[in-house]
Amino acid sequence: MELDQDTPLHLKVAITAICFIALVWLLRRHRQRLGEAAIDIDVPAPEQCKPGWQGKTLDEPSIKISGSTAIQCYAPATGQLLGLVNPTTPDGIDRIIDKAAKAQVEWAKTTFAQRRRALRTLLNFLLENQEPIARAACLDSGKTRVDALFGEILVTAEKLKWTIDHGEKALQPGRRPTNFLMFYKKNEVRYEPLGVVGACVSWNYPFHNLVGPIISALFSGNAIVVKGSEQTAWSSTYFANIVRSALSACGHDPDLVHAISCWPQTASYFASHPGLGHLTFIGSRPVAHEVAKSAAKALTPLCVELGGKDAAIVLDHPKGKLEHPNEMNRIASILMRGVFQSAGQNCIGLERIVAMPQAYNRLKDYLLERIQNLRPGSDLDDEDGTVDMGGMISAASFDRLEQLISEAVAQGATLLAGGHRYHHHKYPKGHYFEPTMLADVTPNMRIAQEELFAPICVLMRAVSVDEAITITNSSMFGLGCSVFGPVSSSAAIAQLQRVAREVKSGMVAVNDFAVFYAVQLPFGGTKGSGYGRFAGEEGLRSLCNVKSVCTDRWPRMIMTQIPGKLDYPMGSAAWPMGQGVVELGYGDSWRRKLRGIRKMI
Repeated sequence: MELDQDTPLHLKVAITAICFIALVWLLRRHRQRLGEAAIDIDVPAPEQCKPGWQGKTLDEPSIKISGSTAIQCYAPATGQLLGLVNPTTPDGIDRIIDKAAKAQVEWAKTTFAQRRRALRTLLNFLLENQEPIARAACLDSGKTRVDALFGEILVTAEKLKWTIDHGEKALQPGRRPTNFLMFYKKNEVRYEPLGVVGACVSWNYPFHNLVGPIISALFSGNAIVVKGSEQTAWSSTYFANIVRSALSACGHDPDLVHAISCWPQTASYFASHPGLGHLTFIGSRPVAHEVAKSAAKALTPLCVELGGKDAAIVLDHPKGKLEHPNEMNRIASILMRGVFQSAGQNCIGLERIVAMPQAYNRLKDYLLERIQNLRPGSDLDDEDGTVDMGGMISAASFDRLEQLISEAVAQGATLLAGGHRYHHHKYPKGHYFEPTMLADVTPNMRIAQEELFAPICVLMRAVSVDEAITITNSSMFGLGCSVFGPVSSSAAIAQLQRVAREVKSGMVAVNDFAVFYAVQLPFGGTKGSGYGRFAGEEGLRSLCNVKSVCTDRWPRMIMTQIPGKLDYPMGSAAWPMGQGVVELGYGDSWRRKLRGIRKMI
């Protein structure tokens, strides 16, 4: 702003002061950023992550080896051996938790700026090394690189960025109101680290599921031990080393973070360990029951994220208007990713498409052509875009899936595509299931109730908004939900809002799929999908001791003093005086408060 001679003096002074304050703020911000700048680190990727790597193909791919306790790691898309991992023993768990506890003592004293620097270093490495990280995740889980890019890289980058930008605010002490009797007190809630926290995570996102809990644990001042799935034990070591290297580069003890792999019989020892202050579990409901039993032995608080039977509800216009073909194409594209990302092995994947009559008839055609043209395989070999869907983690579920499909067909469902395990001509030892589409599915069929975790599109018809909601809520699960519909009128928008309000789930995306996770809203479900939340403010705070602190506002002027009539030993006047205190504090009128004062005198 240009100031001329006619500008009033007070305005000149004000503008100059504002400019000076802004300059000071910018300089301080710049210094802060310099102090938190990321450090370049070098963590060599495993040999198997190099393009062109070819490993020995196992005759019978399995994580178990006869006569050995070692975990045999292999690529489920090809059957190629990745290596052997020795499982952690109970004694090893004791030593690891002890190391983490010792490291956490100093880490708890770090500032948020120091913690941000470690996370910035990690984020910088992630962005510079997307290819090897994605390849490691693909090798260990069978997914495609694009699935890894969005399901592993993008969401981890978002969690890091959100925590860097907003984590401190979430963990700052919060002021709470006082009341009439306690007017001389000030109240505060503080979020303090628990010590060593644990996580037991699933195999479907080997990088993100491992690193996600680590990010929250570190920023909240904790150390963490993560038990990854034995199905993805190979990549866990590489991914944990990335975090440990970031900590070391920033001058902190790498023993703050540990990744372990073990067999189920040892996992119960970990879940019941008294050295853990909190445990996050991501997995199936049957395993969650065992984890909860184990954690109960030490009264360890749990966050339990289980499976889902997520529905995508597609509504018709309330006045019967046809949706534009471009919009139906947009919805179909989102539904395809929701169903077939990571070969359907996604806890918030779309397991049911519940569509009203117009949408149902149109989507059946829109989706079928796409599903029939999907190409399974390993895109680590075929890097020319000829692979749409990767392999599955194992063949263990194939018998059950084929049985559920044939049972549904016998009950009236229509099998339009797929329905069977797929024998890949190029990867005969890989685990593949045909991209499948079932129409005319009804809520009474088991395939509409049981979690599939597979590349199966289940299409269900609803004659009304009421029925769409009823079908969605008929499942025992309640993790996430998507609702699609017109927005061209207030009535159309109202029915979208109604569905979002009435479905029984922990999360809802309106006219989209799973975006609640891409913006770090609290993540978790209801009913059979578990309890507790990770991500967002609630996720960070769940890893803290929530401490309530009440102090005197004017300690030199006024402090609590017990009146003589209420002091021990008490006399007969204690009761009326106590009544007076209650009426003074909580009376809803000045007449009642005055009566309380008279009783106190």
